[in-house]
Amino acid sequence: MNDQAQRPDEGQPGNLPAEGTALPHNIEAEQQLLGAILTNNDIYDRIAAVIKPEHFYEPVHQRIYEVASAKIQKNALASPVTLKAYLEDDAGLKELGGPAYLARLAGAAISAYAARDYALMIYEMAVRRGLIELGQDISTRASKPTIDDDPKEQIASAEQRLYNLAEEGQAQKGWTSFLSAVTDAVQSANAAYQRDGGLAGVSTGLTDLDKKLGGFHPSDLLILAGRPSMGKTSLATNIAFNITKAYKRGIRHDGVEGAVEGGVVGFFSLEMSAEQLAARILSEASEVPSERIRRGDMTESEFRRFVEAAKALEACPLYIDDTPALPIGQVAARCRRLKRTHGLDVVMVDYLQLLRGSGRGDNRVQEIGEISMGLKAIAKELNIPVIALSQLSRTVESREDKRPQLSDLRESGSIEQDADVVMFVYRDEYYHERLKPPEDDPKFAEWMQKAERVHGKAEVILGKQRHGPIGTVELAFESQFTRFSDLAKPWQGDGSEGF
Repeated sequence: MNDQAQRPDEGQPGNLPAEGTALPHNIEAEQQLLGAILTNNDIYDRIAAVIKPEHFYEPVHQRIYEVASAKIQKNALASPVTLKAYLEDDAGLKELGGPAYLARLAGAAISAYAARDYALMIYEMAVRRGLIELGQDISTRASKPTIDDDPKEQIASAEQRLYNLAEEGQAQKGWTSFLSAVTDAVQSANAAYQRDGGLAGVSTGLTDLDKKLGGFHPSDLLILAGRPSMGKTSLATNIAFNITKAYKRGIRHDGVEGAVEGGVVGFFSLEMSAEQLAARILSEASEVPSERIRRGDMTESEFRRFVEAAKALEACPLYIDDTPALPIGQVAARCRRLKRTHGLDVVMVDYLQLLRGSGRGDNRVQEIGEISMGLKAIAKELNIPVIALSQLSRTVESREDKRPQLSDLRESGSIEQDADVVMFVYRDEYYHERLKPPEDDPKFAEWMQKAERVHGKAEVILGKQRHGPIGTVELAFESQFTRFSDLAKPWQGDGSEGF
């Protein structure tokens, strides 16, 4: 073993746990694992799900592993010879003997069967270092109170870092090299290319909407807005139902086990109770009108369909939290907990204006800004799409054309700024019904013609999409089941299917 490689004081992620004592690490295990990979690239596939570059204690080992990973993922050979060109100018490697150090690593390689054991040892050491650093930070912040440092915020921050540590083996995220970012982008594009329909994200179950959005993408904040009675909650529950119904678990493109189709959905229902939300979903699945479910006025066959739908949906991974007036910090904590215990692929919030901020904002606009920023932070931290429903201001009602615009968002500045996608639900039928003239009025025939044209139709207007086109998607809406579905095109006839 090369003594020069043992530099316990260099590249440490935090202060020493005690004076003169190095943080937990095992340089020999790192050397042996890297040597094994450089000798036999197939070993990388066995340990890639366990180890990331930042788990190595020695900074030079981090860079060697990162370059080797990138070459192997491109189906290129990673050996001391091929890595030499990328690392020969590395100052840290020169201290260890230059490119000759790569040859020594390969020469001292272990047999392949022990590689995973060494990888787990390196990962555990990284987690221990993270715990020490996190514990010291918590202790330091708690022992030096300031007016701006609220204890509840300290707890939320510590919980977030503990979550990151448990999930990724790192207490906090720092700089990411461009090489690592490019690799992730290529993997994501490859997954989209290989998936049916070319979706990069989670499918909504609505074909035309998927074509515009490409599905729901990880780390995106999507706002679904509309005036009351437009069907915001109905569309959200329909999509949640479609995602959970399609859920299949397996090994994803990044080598980690998780959802390969559909996903686990966490639904924050701040307006309706969990029971009411479940009744809506069951109405859609059983095709029994929701008002008849509420009254219990069902025929025997309807009740049988209702019960069968309930049994079929028991296994759907949909988790509902109907706690009213939740603070945004609590939403983040509950999402982390759900991801740790059951997995989490999509979060829905119904609706944004019913959440609470920290209480430090001077006015409602600032509070909404804090909430929208918090939702975007959840999407990025957990690497999942967050769909937040939002109310629109009454200015819509004063216009002749009542199709909503970005400026109609309540406290719109921060919501519009933080969102990656802003969608509006609009049903012309709702407004047209309220303009019905008397039957003896000359305009009645014209009104009837338009009524037939707009009956059972809805629009999802994409007012903003950071990574794609804007435009309008037409959907079918069955009000008795509160169900949205793909709209049958004229050339498809009547045999097209919705859900």
